[in-house]
Amino acid sequence: MKNFWKTLLAVICGILIVNLLGIFIWSTFLSSALSPQSAPIPSSGVLKLDLSKLTIAEQGSANLNINESSRTTIGIRKVTEALAIAAMDPGVKCLYLKTDGASIGIGNIQELRRALEAFRSSGKAIVAYMENPTTGTLYLASAADKVYMSSYQGGNPLFTGVSTQLIFLGDALERLGIKVQLIRHGKYKSAGEMYIRSSSSAENRQQNQEMVDSMWETMAAEIAGSRGLEKEDLDFAIDNLRLCMPVDFVEYGLVDELLDRNALENKLAVLAQVEDFSQVSMIPFADYADSKSRNNFRSSKRLAIVYANGQVVDGYDPQNLDGDRFASIFEDLRRDSTVKAVVLRVNSPGGSVVASEKIRNELDLLCEVKPVIASFGDYAASGGYWISSGANKIYANATTLTGSIGVFGMIPDLSSLYKDKLHIGVETVSSNKHADMYSLNRPLSSEELAYIQRSIESIYTKFLAIVANGRDMTPAEVDEIAQGRVWTGADALKIGLVDELGTLDDALRYAALAAGDPQISNWNIVEYPAEKSLIDQLSEMFSNNTPDFSVYSKWFDNWLQGKHEYTFAALPFVPVFN
Repeated sequence: MKNFWKTLLAVICGILIVNLLGIFIWSTFLSSALSPQSAPIPSSGVLKLDLSKLTIAEQGSANLNINESSRTTIGIRKVTEALAIAAMDPGVKCLYLKTDGASIGIGNIQELRRALEAFRSSGKAIVAYMENPTTGTLYLASAADKVYMSSYQGGNPLFTGVSTQLIFLGDALERLGIKVQLIRHGKYKSAGEMYIRSSSSAENRQQNQEMVDSMWETMAAEIAGSRGLEKEDLDFAIDNLRLCMPVDFVEYGLVDELLDRNALENKLAVLAQVEDFSQVSMIPFADYADSKSRNNFRSSKRLAIVYANGQVVDGYDPQNLDGDRFASIFEDLRRDSTVKAVVLRVNSPGGSVVASEKIRNELDLLCEVKPVIASFGDYAASGGYWISSGANKIYANATTLTGSIGVFGMIPDLSSLYKDKLHIGVETVSSNKHADMYSLNRPLSSEELAYIQRSIESIYTKFLAIVANGRDMTPAEVDEIAQGRVWTGADALKIGLVDELGTLDDALRYAALAAGDPQISNWNIVEYPAEKSLIDQLSEMFSNNTPDFSVYSKWFDNWLQGKHEYTFAALPFVPVFN
């Protein structure tokens, strides 16, 4: 018995020691992550915007600060606000823009470039430096007074234009015995094509080609204009692969000079008005933005920005645009008398029709009592356009992907997979003729396909009516530019889907004007949902529930759980820069 109590006591002590050690490690980690920057921000020097250290997103989040290589996630509005302040700050002598390693979407690239142009127009210089230019980073760098490039050999320039890759799984799924039954309205509504075809339809190919051509037209014209070039010469250099070595970029006028590190530092010393680079004080951009942020500004007059970011989904999903949560946000804003206007920042390819409807209904009620201004980021397509087309005014970037006014449904048939590939027998017992139509165990009958098509047509008709009402068009006029067609912001402006090309800041200024006071500095700007705190991020890191970023994989999971939503309003692709 004595040995038993000794053993029990030893086990208890061991458990206590392990728990105390865990608490110590956890608290040490939290202390390190939560600790503020120890080095003070220089009051005078060169503002350094190093895009390899930042992720510029729709909304920022607290920095985990785990190690030196950790990226800081900063919201685009905070970036543009900091640049506007720096333009007037006598302590900021110039801006050093390091573009390599940028992590930023196409819409926010345009917004950042506008802010850089505004900074430059204040009379302060921007020096851009790059080693491996891409289409996106050179587009940013071209806004600078001087563009320098590394003189080191062995770089890998990727300045080759804009492209989008389409993946088709039809043949692969057929080999696995999986058949996806696609029901849709809209000849351009191609989101489901990847599951049933081995190549794109003619309509899908057409809209993709026109989309990337429009995006490149915008970017190439601005690059050429900033660098004093002709767009035709730029196209010639790219199409004929003339931009290979660093010297080629100088020869074709895209770069002013090739510099090694020491030569670059000498240039920065001159701009900082000091004799030697060792005397240059570099001001880290993220720290500067934090120190100048107006988040602590307090006023009884409030403007709200709601970041509708991610896939439109049902249920609770803080990584995405979940219907119930955002419907509640808009309901609260409607009832909050201190909020005088709302900017809806949309960065969504769409998704669930049901969730889109929930959000749209609350937005309609909100629009009845206060101004709602929409601002489109990288994309505001399908469900993203569904929720926002009723806004009082819509701003988009020229490269924003929008429209995609169409609906589709997908129901997989796994009967061949079970029978021919896995040799699993499935036998169904049903009370009614069509009770098992969503079981995935058999193909749909013609009667069942017609049943679902009727639902798709009804949803599409409602989509047309929603857009027609919001954009002061007839349903027939909307139908002509709908059919699931995706447009860039530049083209959407021509056909009436957006009101003006502009940034989030432009939308915010208009909201202030609509609310009765155009002076932004008089407003307390509040953001919804709130930025993620360190605790939120740490909880996600250590959670076993990994967020699901794909509306389609979430859809399949729901099917397996018996949640049979099959209709979607979603964008089929995301363009990338080469």
